[in-house]
Amino acid sequence: MNFFRGVISGQAAGPQPSGAETIQKLCDRVASSTLLEDRRDAVRALKSLSKKYRMEVGTQAMDHLINILQTDRSDSEILGYALDTLYNVICNDEEEEQDENAQKQADDLGLQFTDTFVQDPEHVTLLLTLLEEFDFHVRWPGVKLLTALLKNQGPQIQGIILVSPMGVSRLMDLLADSREVIRNDGLLLLQQLTKGNAAIQKIVAFENAFERLLDIITEEGSSDGGIVVEDCLLLLLNLLKNNSSNQNFFKEGSYIQRMKPWFEVGDDNSGWSAQKVTNLHLMLQLVRVMVSPVNSPGATASCQKSMFQCGLLQQLCTILMATGVPADILTETINTVSEVIRGSQVNQDYFASVNAPSNPPRPAIVVLLMSMVNERQPFVLRCAVLYCFQCFLYKNQKGQGEIVATLLPSTIDANSISAGQLLCGGLFSADSLSNWCAAVALAHALQDNLTQKEQLLRVQLATSLGKPPVSLLQQCTNILSQGSKVQTRVGLLMLLCTWISNCPIAVTHFLHNQENVPFLTAQISENLGEDERLVQGLCALLLGICIYYNDNSLENYTKEKLKQLIEKRIGKENFVEKLCFITKHELYSRAAQKPQPVFPSPEQMLFDHEFTKLVKELEGVITKAVHKSSEEEKKEEEVKKTLEQHDNIVTQYKELIREQDAQLQELKEQVTSMTSQNEQLQATITQQQSQIQQHKDQYNILKLKLAKENQGQSNSQGDGSQVNGLQTEELTQLREEVEELRKQHSLLQTQLGDKDALISSLKSGAAQTAEGPAGGSDNTELLQELEALRSQVQSQSTEIGQLKMERQDLLRRAEVGSSDTLPSSDSSLDAAKMAELESRLGAQTSEMERLKAEVKNLSESRAELEKRLDSTTSTVAILQTEKEKLQTDVQESKKEQDDLLMLLADQDQKITSLKKRLKELGETVEKLLAFSKITSIKCIVFIFTANLPRLSKHKEEIRSAQ
Repeated sequence: MNFFRGVISGQAAGPQPSGAETIQKLCDRVASSTLLEDRRDAVRALKSLSKKYRMEVGTQAMDHLINILQTDRSDSEILGYALDTLYNVICNDEEEEQDENAQKQADDLGLQFTDTFVQDPEHVTLLLTLLEEFDFHVRWPGVKLLTALLKNQGPQIQGIILVSPMGVSRLMDLLADSREVIRNDGLLLLQQLTKGNAAIQKIVAFENAFERLLDIITEEGSSDGGIVVEDCLLLLLNLLKNNSSNQNFFKEGSYIQRMKPWFEVGDDNSGWSAQKVTNLHLMLQLVRVMVSPVNSPGATASCQKSMFQCGLLQQLCTILMATGVPADILTETINTVSEVIRGSQVNQDYFASVNAPSNPPRPAIVVLLMSMVNERQPFVLRCAVLYCFQCFLYKNQKGQGEIVATLLPSTIDANSISAGQLLCGGLFSADSLSNWCAAVALAHALQDNLTQKEQLLRVQLATSLGKPPVSLLQQCTNILSQGSKVQTRVGLLMLLCTWISNCPIAVTHFLHNQENVPFLTAQISENLGEDERLVQGLCALLLGICIYYNDNSLENYTKEKLKQLIEKRIGKENFVEKLCFITKHELYSRAAQKPQPVFPSPEQMLFDHEFTKLVKELEGVITKAVHKSSEEEKKEEEVKKTLEQHDNIVTQYKELIREQDAQLQELKEQVTSMTSQNEQLQATITQQQSQIQQHKDQYNILKLKLAKENQGQSNSQGDGSQVNGLQTEELTQLREEVEELRKQHSLLQTQLGDKDALISSLKSGAAQTAEGPAGGSDNTELLQELEALRSQVQSQSTEIGQLKMERQDLLRRAEVGSSDTLPSSDSSLDAAKMAELESRLGAQTSEMERLKAEVKNLSESRAELEKRLDSTTSTVAILQTEKEKLQTDVQESKKEQDDLLMLLADQDQKITSLKKRLKELGETVEKLLAFSKITSIKCIVFIFTANLPRLSKHKEEIRSAQ
């Protein structure tokens, strides 16, 4: 222990040992000590010496330290010392005052120790296991050590982590650590881990990295945050750049919408900190990664749509037009807006509508073009504006037409500055960079747009006072012939080549000027310096376009004559050599790589990306056209005509196939809709059939009930018809008839109660009955029964009224008879009978009042049922069946009435005979009673007779209902 204290405190007892000897002794102590405290002190001493004696510690102690990590897992303190020592040995972070050679030696040393550490992949797996320890003294140095290993040997460490079970997931847990130091170093670790490895990038993304990183950015203050926000953004860039899977996952997860608050800037934009500028710059780069032109067109279009819908594009345009924004942020914002609108018609239309906050308001495009043609603006800003204008016109024929329209005489407004005026001003200014930018911008307004190429031929320019205006095409060739700077001539030649390519009318206008062809041949045939060879190549390209797209409308400059001119003045081989020089130029290859114009200096700004595509397309066909003879051209023209005819036929067939395909698709949709309708109708029919069956069952039950009731009525009527008794007992039978009538009344009352119960049950199922087609038949039958009950009640009422009248008449006559004749025992008996009759009549009167109330209720129920009956539709078949049954019932009822009339006629004869016998006997009171009974019987006959027209009327109502 005294030895360790001496090493740590620096106290010496005797001669001082060298660093290597001390480290050797410490290593021996680590390897041989059995006490944990001794080993811990030895590792602590190695840690303190690891920076000063990096080589010795790394060489001698590496294996011992790794062994400590494997064996002493239970002691977090010694693990922390070992991890710190390994980090000091492997890490290449040295002090800044070291010179370049010392730094190179340190880097080589760190790489050497890293190779030693990762010779066994289990060492990296062991380190991943230690990162699961929550103890700060273990986890933090473990994170730093793994980060240093990834910096030195990234691909090798990535491969080990990738095959390690749950290796990436363990590292993702670092982002959830509540200790900010570990979380922040975990961000640095994940940055190194995700560099250049798409597989790890996907795993990290699907471990919910986007959600966690965006939450950290929001917690740290977004663009106003510190270095942590920068680290999160760098990690996001690693995950998304050139990784289409992660880009799609980012878009589908609605994370684009969460980027909008990053770009909210206030009115006062002065005094931005360097960290805020860095953060916002990275945020803009993150947006550009999602809509980069190198991505697949479908993914780019989808992201552009999302950015417009969530308002991100609008927010970027706000920064674009804001004041006080730093120049580098403004430049990057212009580049970002450019790629967000590139090729998206909706976004391009929105950008065209953006106005700058000036007085009067000017379109944002005009304000940007003013910066582009202003030579005092920074070079990178002017390049960014040119890129923005190119992206605005990319696949945007509407925008191209609007730009060209500002140059036409009919649309020029002298009171305002237009985009066309700015382009013309830049095209003919003294600044060569403005000439080049304006020429390229105008060429993009004509790209793949034959209509605008023809429209631009109408543009006339006033060069000076007193001279006639000249066309824009002529003015461009005039500037070429004046021998301006190379950059200006290259820009004008690119504009002319783009203008007249694939436009025979423009070729004719160009050749119509007698000075153009001699100037081009002279330029190509001269032997000039290296700088002029590019101009010669572009002149050869322009002359070749005049040959290839020539319609032979000018006799002096037909295809054949131009080729003869080349052969005589230049030579075909020399012409092709000058033409091929364009694609061999270094700046041509650089411009062909990506659409954005990025140049180290203004002098190297010579080629445009879209123009390189045009050269690649035309170089081969022009070479063939120059070498072809007239006969070959004629044959080729014939082949072209044949191919055009075939193309027309194919086009017609394609149109026919499209029409038939559309018709077939329409028929398929109709079949699908009709199939679904058929299924719905089948289901409806099945449902209605079940409802009809239910109603049939209900109808059969009601029919059986009515049959029983009719049978009971016929039996009661048959009993009532037995009035013909023995002549000696006729008077007694007449007296019993009143009792029979009372029984019939009771029977009717019972039937009325049954009908009330039936009506209540029908009311509860009225909704179902109204839906089914057979519900109407039940309602009709119920109405018929109600009419029959009403007629019976009315007949009973009439009978009771007549009985009352007869009673009063009999009473009056009885009083008269009692005054004329002597009372007898028979008269007292008749008086008792009269009292009994009076009590019965009173009971029938009260019963009649109750029946009237019930009839009123039934009338209301009938009105309600009639309303429901109006909604019933399909009842024709059942009504027809009921009609036939009713007609049969009417015929039977007529027969019964005829039989009853016969019985009544017989009864009348018997009554006549009884009258004669009464006269012979001379009994006055009994005679009156007999007369009353006879009158009652006549009333019954009257009632049945009166029912006949009612039945007929009821039959007519049924007919009208049908």
